[in-house]
Amino acid sequence: MTVDRGNNGFVQVRYGLGGQTETIKASEAISGGHYPGVFETEGGRVRWRYALAESTAVFGLGETVRGMNKRGYIYESFSTDDPVHTPGKRALYAAHNFFAVVGESGFSVYIDFPGKVIFDIGFENRDEIVVEVMGSDCDFYFFEGRLKETTEAFRALIGLSYTPPKWAFGYQQSRWSYPDESAVEAIADQFEAHDIPCDAIYLDIDYMERFKDFTIDKNAFPNFKAFVEKMKTRGIKLVPIIDAGVKVESGYSVYETGIQGGFFCTDAEGHPFEAAVWPGLVHFPDFMNPKARQWFGSCYHELLEQGIEGFWNDMNEPAIFYTPKGLQEAIDYVKAQEGENLDIYSFFEMKDKMAQISNAQRDYREMMHRIGEKKVSHYEVHNLYGYMMSRSADEGFRRFDANRRYLLIGRSSHIGMAKHAGIWTGDNQSWWEHLKLNIQMMPGLQMAGFLYAGADTGGFGDHTGADLMIRWMQFSLFTPLFRNHSAMGTRRQEPWAFDEKTLAVMRDIIRLRYAFVPYLYSEYMKANLGHQLLHAPLAYEYEGEDAVHTEDQLLFGESLMLAPIYEQNAIGRSVFVPERMAYLKLRRYEDLEKTAPKILSLGHHYTKAGLDEIPLFIRENHLFVLSEPASNIPAMTQSALTVIGFVTDRASYELLDDDGYSRAFERGGLKKTRFAVEKTSDGKYKTHVDTNDAGIGSVTFYIIDAEGKVSIIRQESPLYA
Repeated sequence: MTVDRGNNGFVQVRYGLGGQTETIKASEAISGGHYPGVFETEGGRVRWRYALAESTAVFGLGETVRGMNKRGYIYESFSTDDPVHTPGKRALYAAHNFFAVVGESGFSVYIDFPGKVIFDIGFENRDEIVVEVMGSDCDFYFFEGRLKETTEAFRALIGLSYTPPKWAFGYQQSRWSYPDESAVEAIADQFEAHDIPCDAIYLDIDYMERFKDFTIDKNAFPNFKAFVEKMKTRGIKLVPIIDAGVKVESGYSVYETGIQGGFFCTDAEGHPFEAAVWPGLVHFPDFMNPKARQWFGSCYHELLEQGIEGFWNDMNEPAIFYTPKGLQEAIDYVKAQEGENLDIYSFFEMKDKMAQISNAQRDYREMMHRIGEKKVSHYEVHNLYGYMMSRSADEGFRRFDANRRYLLIGRSSHIGMAKHAGIWTGDNQSWWEHLKLNIQMMPGLQMAGFLYAGADTGGFGDHTGADLMIRWMQFSLFTPLFRNHSAMGTRRQEPWAFDEKTLAVMRDIIRLRYAFVPYLYSEYMKANLGHQLLHAPLAYEYEGEDAVHTEDQLLFGESLMLAPIYEQNAIGRSVFVPERMAYLKLRRYEDLEKTAPKILSLGHHYTKAGLDEIPLFIRENHLFVLSEPASNIPAMTQSALTVIGFVTDRASYELLDDDGYSRAFERGGLKKTRFAVEKTSDGKYKTHVDTNDAGIGSVTFYIIDAEGKVSIIRQESPLYA
């Protein structure tokens, strides 16, 4: 074990004990070059313990069940293909080993380990954290300070997060499946007919030739490149799925080149490891092998050359339906029960034999990677697989065009992948509980670096109702990824799939999303470049018990607070207001001038919002910027902006923008516009706009004062000099 102090103020504890047993007690003072808690090592595992005070909260762990405060349960970092995200599940699709302890002695912890880690956050003992690493070759990083300080220090350590092209901040429509050209065009036709903005339509597994990666079903899409271009002229990008498993089939070029290059994972005897997913038997690319990553990343070029500008990587835990060995053993067991008089335990055992052939840990142990000259069991590096698949894709994109940004989201993820891709939170369900879970996941995902994130709006599995769809859209309006995605066999949930009244409300929500794009995109850039959170718990900015223990509200950028409604039939909710704020109920972009604000003092309030109303809270002396909606992101302009603010003294806001597609923003290539409002001695307002963006036109200020009265001030173009 070694202990080092990093340049950024963190302490790194490094293990490589090779099965030694020892107990190390440590100081509480990170600033002194030490670390909190107690380390124990036994049986080749590392265990860390820390005593929790009664009022201490624990935030983070990214994509996990339950609330923002993780106290009271056990979580496992072991990426798992399980769509039924009930409160008793310990592992979902991702492994995000970062958490923050918020109390009198604040600090954050990151555990750098590619295999299973178990986090007991006050479950066995309600006043103790126990982190158990299922191995001994690991690093613990400790960061001292308040929640904001430590998360930003960690984010700075792991580097800039992935930023998609600007069109990826528009509304995106998906369903398993839109199987052919006519189905896709019919969806695009409906968006146009109902005057609903949209930027992307997704292609699920049926677009492929018999579910084979990087292929096109020629019957469904006879001239794919021409069709991609045709949809682009309508303002729609097509986003195809790519799965981790490569079909075993002679004559299939991806399979053939993978075999020739030795790019697939093997079994212990060195033969390509065989399992089954959508196409039947597959091999899994060995993404731990740099040459295999380069090969697989180059496979995306075939679709990039046909005009595709975005992908979603799926089934990359990797998901395994069965292996031939596991399936045969289960079949043999079931056959052996034929004619038996099965009691309850025997019957359940037989059922379990079949259920347990999917994603079996035995199969993960038998799958092998080659890392350098060593063979390593997949089980030991399991959590890196989805990360390395997305890294492979991103590096392939950069070889294709080093300056262009492409949309890339993945399902399985690990800290570090945030540099290469965004994520969606996997195959959720059309449950109110999963809307709430979406809200509560966002801060933890962003602490792990995943700024570009969102859930399947409305739920992927099960049947959604109009009220759930509306309330979920009202939240997704504010998440970077806004994708409506559902499973084959479930109720359709495109905006026009409901009654006319619901259609009108959903249209208004999507149009408001486009109005918010300037603020969302600007705050995304600030959060990325400043290593901050776009969606943060109240404890990120505010102290005190109420802020720390508020579980269902989010700060959204520098100016706004969100308190979404997530319960069926609710017409309002209780809200903790951590400082004086202006409360708005938004309906339609066109009705902004009719919105009657209400000023709320610090404390607890009950706020009403009907099904067609979106609650929004503006921080005192803060501004945010809206623009006129358009049919898609490329069609939008900033020729007429609206600035809304709650100003009792003075406020300013800097709007960031760029060309929307290149990596120039990483080199300072940003357009900046500063809006300022000051209350003068006679109670009136003075406004100012300063910009280097030639696209900025007229600006209308809606300024709310301490009594809730609105002053409207218009500044006409040109503002750019």
